[in-house]
Amino acid sequence: MDIKDNSGIEKDTSTHTADKSQPSDEKASKSKNKSKTDAKIKSLEEAVQQEKDKFLRLFAEFENYKKRTSKERIELFKTAGQDVLVSLLPVLDDFDRALGQLAKLEDQSMYSGISLINNKLRDTLVSKGLEPFEVNIGDSFNADFHEAVTQIPAPSEEMKGKIVDVLEKGYKLGEKIIRYPKVIIGQ
Repeated sequence: MDIKDNSGIEKDTSTHTADKSQPSDEKASKSKNKSKTDAKIKSLEEAVQQEKDKFLRLFAEFENYKKRTSKERIELFKTAGQDVLVSLLPVLDDFDRALGQLAKLEDQSMYSGISLINNKLRDTLVSKGLEPFEVNIGDSFNADFHEAVTQIPAPSEEMKGKIVDVLEKGYKLGEKIIRYPKVIIGQ
């Protein structure tokens, strides 16, 4: 629509009215686009947070796995030779009996030679982690750490429930008991 003003110049008012309505349409469309963009950003942030949580859980699980396998590997190395060491325990018992009998004889050179071999063998086994489990006569009996073979009448009142004799020494490999000491307890 054309209108003449006082100066005689025609003005096109139709473009001005369209220009006025266009900014409001642009605002509405920008507002819609912004809300869509905000929704997309929010959903993407949630997805990133979920993936981050998954990653952290997976990382923590992997760290626990590494610690567990490391512990198992160390324990395996400590007890790897357990079968060999257990099979050598009767040899140590034989050495103890032989040294007991040789101590009664007058031949000290034989006793010192066997004692030297015994000490070398024991030192080698100690370097591999084998330790004797100390049990003394008069110690209190504990079923968790001793194996009672039999009970005999106690020689005195204070020896009741205590160890009267040790038949076989016990041995540990690291912290694990591989053979419990066999004892006789007083009744």
